[in-house]
Order: sequence, then C-alpha cells, then structure tokens
Amino acid sequence: MNNNINTLLNNSNINDKLKIIADKVINEERISDDEALYLYEKADLSYLGVLANYIREKRHGNTTYYNRNFHIEPTNICIYNCKFCSYVRKINQEGAWEFSIDDVVETVKSYKDKGVTEVHIVGGVHPHRDLYYYGEMMQKIKEIIPDIHIKGFTAVELEFMIKKAKVGLEEGLIKLKEFGLDSIPGGGAEIFHPDVRKELCDEKASTEMWLEIHEAAHKVGLPSNATILYGHIETYAHRVHHMSKLRDLQDKTGGFNTFIPLKYRKENNSLSHIGEVTSIEDLRNFAISRIYLDNFAHIKAYWPMLGKQLTQLSLSYGVDDIDGTIDDTTKIYSMAGAEDKNPKMSSKDIIEFIKQANRVPAERDTLYNIIN
Repeated sequence: MNNNINTLLNNSNINDKLKIIADKVINEERISDDEALYLYEKADLSYLGVLANYIREKRHGNTTYYNRNFHIEPTNICIYNCKFCSYVRKINQEGAWEFSIDDVVETVKSYKDKGVTEVHIVGGVHPHRDLYYYGEMMQKIKEIIPDIHIKGFTAVELEFMIKKAKVGLEEGLIKLKEFGLDSIPGGGAEIFHPDVRKELCDEKASTEMWLEIHEAAHKVGLPSNATILYGHIETYAHRVHHMSKLRDLQDKTGGFNTFIPLKYRKENNSLSHIGEVTSIEDLRNFAISRIYLDNFAHIKAYWPMLGKQLTQLSLSYGVDDIDGTIDDTTKIYSMAGAEDKNPKMSSKDIIEFIKQANRVPAERDTLYNIIN
C-alpha cells in the first residue's frame, strides 16, 4: 500500500463513511451508487485524487496510453437539434459540409505510410446516407490502408443508418463489420436519465436504444467505448445513474474498452447561458469515474476537448489514456469553444507531453495492445 493511501486512512479529518469507501477501494470491493453520490457531494479533491490515482497506478503503473490516429468528420449536416450541440447544420445552411467518398479517399491517402493505426469517423446524422453508403466508404479506406482500425459511428448514427437501410439492428451491425468497421466510439450517450435527456436531446436515440446498440455490437464482436457529457443541467445523481447503466452493461458483456468523460463546452449552442464547470470539477469527475467504474480497464481524457494542461493534471486523478495524435482539423469541440482550434500533436509531441507529467508513454492500438 502506498504512503498516500496510508496517510489518507490515518487522516483524522476523514469521516467514517469516507474511510469505509477507501477501505473498499483498497480491498477491490465495488462501491454502491449511494457511495458514489456521497463522493460527489462530500469528498474533497485531494481525497478523490489519492483514491483514483491508487487504482490507476495499481492497474497501469505510470503507463499512459496514446495512439496514432486521425479523425474524419464526413458531415455536420444532421436531422437532430440537440441543445448542447454547436456543430449541427442543415442542408444548404451556411457552415454545412458533406464530404463525398472521394473526398474521404483523398484524406486517407494523405496518411498512407505514416504509421497511423486508427481512423475515427463520426459526424452528423445525414438524412440521405445509410449503412451501404458508409460501408462503401469503409471499403475504400481499407483499400488504401488495409491494416487500419476503423472506429466509427455513434449509436445515434448507427440507429439511423441501419433503419434507413431497412435491416435489423444485429444484421446491420454484421454488415458494417463485413464492410470494415472494427469498433464503435461512445458518442451520443450524453446523459441517460430520462428527465435530462428529454430536455437536451429528446429527438434522437433513447437511452434504451443506445444501450441496446452497444450490447448488440459487443455480441457481434464489435467492442466500443462509453462516454458521458457532463457539466450542463445534470445533477450528481444523474451522473451516477448514467455510470450505473454503463457498469451494468459492462458486467453483462465486457465489451467496453474505455470510459471517456466529455466536458460540456458552452460556445455557439442553446445552453451557452449556463456556463461551464470548473477545472476542479473536471478532476473530481474523472476521479469518481475511476473509483466507481471498477469493471472498466481505462479512463480516457480527450485532450482536444479538455485542453493540454488539464489533461496532464488528470493523469493524477485516475486517467491513464489521453487518446491520440488527432492529426486533423476535428471541429466538434473547437466549434463549441475548446481552447485548441486545430487539435494536432505529432508522436514526438505527445510522448514529450506525457513525460512532462512524469508518466511513461506507451503507444497502443485501439484495443490497448501496446505497440511501442
């Protein structure tokens, strides 16, 4: 047991309930939803950091994972109007884009022989594009870089494209896998609680559908990620409810690779008036996520959304992965006010970035096999 944990347990300022939770963590026992809510409401940042870092270092030591990836956002045209979204446009609206498959091919060609291992494809829910359109896109990508891992399409995109193709969910996922899909990201989860979801994004895929799609994906051999969008109108209880749904599904399938807390950014959307949570709240949320989600191997901080300095700090609050080189001009967060308007780091940059935080960089593939 490390010195920080011993100091924590012997701290007379820590109440009995917090000591019980710390004992559970040390003994690798699962904390309850009520205990998670208590951490949000009562635990201070130093306590949470010690516990989360203890779990992180017990599992991963000083290792911090990254990968060499790039993003493709095929379109920001979307049939939905989520209140938190700064990204969506309608057909022919100023600021809208829709890349053709040929456009995507040209982008992918620029990364050939550059050592990238993953392409991340997400965008708006375009009214005219179904799974066969995206299937052709993936086939073209793999003709150019056969070994690349395609991580693509949120559950919200998948629901629409599969339904538009008039096939069942499982059949649609199998078809997409045959076309070249290797895993799916965690976007579209937002907040699962029905009261909040009704207020934020009532039109799009329900909580039940999001969970059903990820469960079906795991069943057909497509691992996935999981996310939460926090820091807007939700309460701490809503965050715990959200993570509880994810923990239950992970118990059932074991198909989630990582959990990614995504911070609500306020610019250019319908919720701008509520502002953003503080960096301290960000770190608290990462730490509690690490403590609560005992069946998730990894907690990721998505550095283009969080900012570089806070991402480095997060590595002491339960985070062991910072995503990748993101060598592109991804716009989902820059349009919402993220600090870095052109998120890009070379492999050399990201290695130095991790070392500056006194951690050991490890290049991984999408499934967390260490490459270098």
